[in-house]
Amino acid sequence: MLTLIGLLIIIAIVTLLMTGKTSPVIAMSVVPLLGALLAGYSLTEISAFFDYGIKKVANVATMFLFAILFFSIMKDLHIFNPFIRLMVSLTRGNVVIVAMVTALVAAVVHLDGSGAATFLIIIPAFLPLYRRLGMSPYLMLLLMCLSMGVMNMVPWGGPLGRASAVTGISAAELWQPLIPVQIIGIVASVLVAGLFGLREKRRIARAAQYGTTPYEQDSLLKLFDEESHDTGTEKPQRFLLNISLILLAIVCLALGWLSAPYIFMLALSAALVVNYPIPKDQVAVINHHAPQALSMAAIILSAGVFLGVMDKGGMLESVARDLLLIIPENLVAQFHIIIGLIGVPLDIFTSTDAYYFALLPIVRDIVASAGIPPADVVYAMAIGNNAGTFVSPFSPAVWLAVGIAGVDMGRHLRYSFLWIWLFSLVTLTAGWLLGLF
Repeated sequence: MLTLIGLLIIIAIVTLLMTGKTSPVIAMSVVPLLGALLAGYSLTEISAFFDYGIKKVANVATMFLFAILFFSIMKDLHIFNPFIRLMVSLTRGNVVIVAMVTALVAAVVHLDGSGAATFLIIIPAFLPLYRRLGMSPYLMLLLMCLSMGVMNMVPWGGPLGRASAVTGISAAELWQPLIPVQIIGIVASVLVAGLFGLREKRRIARAAQYGTTPYEQDSLLKLFDEESHDTGTEKPQRFLLNISLILLAIVCLALGWLSAPYIFMLALSAALVVNYPIPKDQVAVINHHAPQALSMAAIILSAGVFLGVMDKGGMLESVARDLLLIIPENLVAQFHIIIGLIGVPLDIFTSTDAYYFALLPIVRDIVASAGIPPADVVYAMAIGNNAGTFVSPFSPAVWLAVGIAGVDMGRHLRYSFLWIWLFSLVTLTAGWLLGLF
């Protein structure tokens, strides 16, 4: 019963998001409530699920609130314009090179293993360049997700940390055999980015030929407000001071010196004091950008409700367990590979936490009867799922990304899902050829 209700909740929400029939806040607030009531939970229990879910995403929502205000102010001050001009100069406005650089930079920045931090660092810097060249922001997210999925398999990243907790094998020990897969994956992501760049170049040329917009602006938010009519030649205000503030925030974020929300709270405060010393102006600037920040914070908090009901309501674990009841006995020895093959779509139906904490132990125990060691199970499941979290509505970091990029979650899923799944199959094949499972 829990499995059926859980699947209905997930299918309903994903369908509503992908078809744009309602806002994300409504979909992720109301549908889980109806599902929990149908499952027989009391209002008191549902309130506990809500509290749990909100606590899970509170940090991300708070970080987004202050980060969006901070980066919006930096955009108003034209701080990113020199970077854009430099990138255009280095790439000579070549769409293919920009796409390849996006994948490469995302891989380097994601060395810290934090998806939210990577999105916060790269999107505000690259989005104006993409818009200047008429490139789709959905392509930017796709290319980032491909590289980030490969780099996500570092020992301090989420997947191996979870797998280590389940199997008792140290994350560093699990990681060493994965290094060749990561190298292959990064090279492949850059090459794939080049192919997507060629496709994007043709699309832009067609759009110009027909006199239509070079990219479709279907945004939830407009972090980089087109009403400002930036040409990219505007002179940055207090450039050295503000760029130092941005770099300091990024360094603190990467090194974990302070909690991420607090870093952006302090960065915003410093930006306001430096650039708008009059209190009345500070309030006016915050009020100007508050609707954008609050809209996305509301979506992230409602995603927490979705996660809380699915997790604490036992639906995620129930879905994971029941999926395993349909296995034919002759496939037991290959079952971990089968799960790896469908790892990306499973992330949508089970969440990353459920994938590793609920599904991994069950798969490990099932294939153990065929003599398959736990490490092999981890490799098949981790490689197959490496970028699944970046197309999952369960992931607060994904909501953060679509918010900063000013795009629609449903369209991001439609644009990226199949490509990310296909790329995961390529890296899974590389792992199999290298004898990891």
